[in-house]
Amino acid sequence: MEDLSPVLIFGGIVLALLILGSVREVKQYERGVKFTFGKFTGLVEPGWRLVLPVFQKMVKVDVRVKAVDVPDQEAITADNISVTINAVIYYKVEDASKAILGVENYYYAVSQLAQTTMRNAVGEVYLDDLLKKREQIASGIEQIVDKACLPWGIDVSSVELKDIVISPDLKRTMAKVAEAEREKRAVIINSEGEVAASENLAKAATTLSKAPGALHLRTLASINDISSDDSNTTVWMVPIEVLRAVEAIGEKLKK
Repeated sequence: MEDLSPVLIFGGIVLALLILGSVREVKQYERGVKFTFGKFTGLVEPGWRLVLPVFQKMVKVDVRVKAVDVPDQEAITADNISVTINAVIYYKVEDASKAILGVENYYYAVSQLAQTTMRNAVGEVYLDDLLKKREQIASGIEQIVDKACLPWGIDVSSVELKDIVISPDLKRTMAKVAEAEREKRAVIINSEGEVAASENLAKAATTLSKAPGALHLRTLASINDISSDDSNTTVWMVPIEVLRAVEAIGEKLKK
């Protein structure tokens, strides 16, 4: 027995080291995909788990939401205008087994899918719609990418278009168009104001002509306003009755 004790001790040490070497930690935000003899044998939940060396293997998958920065993409809009566009896509792994078994590199696959989908989406819209309906276009891209990623166990939660870059020449042209549009609106507003003012003056003239003495009172008020200013101008008042008499004489002479 004394000869076997060192062997037992050595065996115990080897077994302990083997057990310690078999322990794998799966964090709370991870899921493990376990293989035994190369065959998928199940998902591993968070905690300390035993994975036998040589016989078994475990691949950890981060199930937190990820933000993928889609690099700048050259695209041509439906009205043949070249633009550079980039975006960010938010997604998370819903099924770790599908993410490992269904695609070779899900991170790379999602990025490439987002790039091609973004270029195709830009090619179907005009530049004005691309600039004005950014959220709507991003929502369409999200739906397409999310549907394509479903077999990979990935859920796409959001796609945001960050920057839409156009050429400097086109920017100057758009600025000129916007300035011309503003000038056009200013002219229209000014003309509408003049029309409204003329209509109000016509109504005021009609009202004054129908009320006896109203025009005379308005004339006196105007003279009072003028006399309050420092001026060398002399104002001569002519009674309304005299003007009417002159008008009547003029009508008789015409007949």
